[in-house]
Amino acid sequence: MSDIIQVLPDSVANQIAAGEVIQRPASVIKELVENAVDAGADTINVVVVDAGRTSIQVIDNGKGMSETDARLSFERHATSKIRKADDLFDLHTMGFRGEALASIAAVAQVTLKTRMATDEIGTQINISGGKVLSQVPVSCPVGCNFSVENLFYNVPARRKFLKSNTTELNNILQAFERIVLVNPGIHFTLHSNGVEVFNLRASNLRQRIVDIFGKRFNQDILPVDVETTVCKITGFVGKPESSKKKGAHQYLFANGRYMKHPYFHKAVQGAFERLIPVGEQVPYFIYLEVNPENIDVNIHPTKTEIKFEDEQTIWQILIAAVKEAIGKFNDVPSIEFDTQGKPDIPVFNPTAPDVAVPKVDYDPQYNPFKPTSRSSSFKNSVPSEWTELYAGMQHPQKEQNLFGETQESSEDDIMTSTSIIEEKSPVHYQYKGQYIMTAVKSGLMIIDQHRAHVRILYEGYLRQMEEKKGNSQKMLFPEVVQLAPSDSVILDNLMTEMERVGFDLSNLGNGSYAINGIPAELEGVDMNVLLHQVVASAKESSAKIGDDIYQSLALCLAQHAAIPYGQILGNDEMDNLVNTLFGCSNVNYTPDGKVIICILKQKEIDQLMG
Repeated sequence: MSDIIQVLPDSVANQIAAGEVIQRPASVIKELVENAVDAGADTINVVVVDAGRTSIQVIDNGKGMSETDARLSFERHATSKIRKADDLFDLHTMGFRGEALASIAAVAQVTLKTRMATDEIGTQINISGGKVLSQVPVSCPVGCNFSVENLFYNVPARRKFLKSNTTELNNILQAFERIVLVNPGIHFTLHSNGVEVFNLRASNLRQRIVDIFGKRFNQDILPVDVETTVCKITGFVGKPESSKKKGAHQYLFANGRYMKHPYFHKAVQGAFERLIPVGEQVPYFIYLEVNPENIDVNIHPTKTEIKFEDEQTIWQILIAAVKEAIGKFNDVPSIEFDTQGKPDIPVFNPTAPDVAVPKVDYDPQYNPFKPTSRSSSFKNSVPSEWTELYAGMQHPQKEQNLFGETQESSEDDIMTSTSIIEEKSPVHYQYKGQYIMTAVKSGLMIIDQHRAHVRILYEGYLRQMEEKKGNSQKMLFPEVVQLAPSDSVILDNLMTEMERVGFDLSNLGNGSYAINGIPAELEGVDMNVLLHQVVASAKESSAKIGDDIYQSLALCLAQHAAIPYGQILGNDEMDNLVNTLFGCSNVNYTPDGKVIICILKQKEIDQLMG
């Protein structure tokens, strides 16, 4: 019997490794930029074309590589950052596996130009699909210049499942932001299709956050700084008023490495309990410094999962640090006991003499029904036989409710409606400004008024997008909204859809947009909050620009424009809302799956009544 176990060729093994390490163009940028940071570069330039599909270029001025190191860097498990297994627990670099360059070269066409400061001439290496095509001397500056073209050209299935350019560029921006936020002392630039997206000068952390996410963050964040024997925690957390339902920028870093840690995230959110509305989140930028021996980053190739030796202790320190930041900067209203220099408030004294009460003068002879010279011109406008106009109107009136039931109301009913209101229920009844209750044949139907209106507006916005007939209300004074570069990319691709529903937006550059017109139904809505939530909803949709994006945009607009809970409605308004709801394609659920209608069966009512 022949042996069936074989050692895989390096090309196959590299492609398998690339499936974990290099998932999309953003993964390439993450690995190359982190290598540039480890190389000691103080200037790093990133250039992408077609969201990385066509070309990715990362240029740094680090220490570069020798001719031999340049060739070995593309071999699997070749690294300069660790020597033995114990080094995994004393890491001071971003990379350590030695798999990134080999994985990139296995699924793309790579060109590397590099030179060390001690060398007069550099080295250029061309690799395609993991095979070295050439290695020649070249004149180049100190540092490394990686050019990655035609990513996944030899893995058609992986290239086919890449998302739209907008989605992939957004992933690139997210990966880029995670790196620049932990390296504020390095000058970064990012260009996409020849357009400069980021130009971040070396600065402190607060200025770096402002440069990325906009000037408004300078007013919305509070510093956190706590040092203990277990860990050191620094960074910033948002004020309670900066909370939002979607799109809050939240970053956790451990020893300069971005991580996803739901347990620590819960600690930060727990510090804001009862300070922000339920379901909303605050932005934060938290940096943990822990002894490398007490953490394990060698869990997943992407290195975003980290295990801590004493998570419970760090959790308690973290929540205490955030609470201290909120309290230290007096962001929670408190009672002021220092009254020095404040005006005195007189104390009530029942024995004091009465204070004079202001008097109001009026004319006791004034009669509002007495004709005056100003109203004399209208004295003949009302005919003297006005009662004859209402002759013959004493017969009963008939009207139909939503379910086709005919109800009669006589003249006596109309004239004495206030006296019989407790004896006769109206067609619709509003309960606590939230539910519309209506009698139906099978029992009592209960409708959530806000959700019903969301469903109605949602389908209306979709029709406007399809018909391109959005009604726009021009603003007297255009409102300017500032977005982060990653959010600007999303909004630029939504411009056409926004115009179809009635928005009139102008791109002022540098992430600023002027709102010149809004849909007629959105008067009184905070446009700053709305646009940020629209962008956040679009980010969550990983599909290409199409039906999913339209639906996400329509739902976001509908939720902002819908009738709020607590708004009192008249019977005609409720009747119109119910009638319109039953004209929708789905009357039972909102677009995001929440129940609109429920019916309390007559049998259940009888059982409750005994």
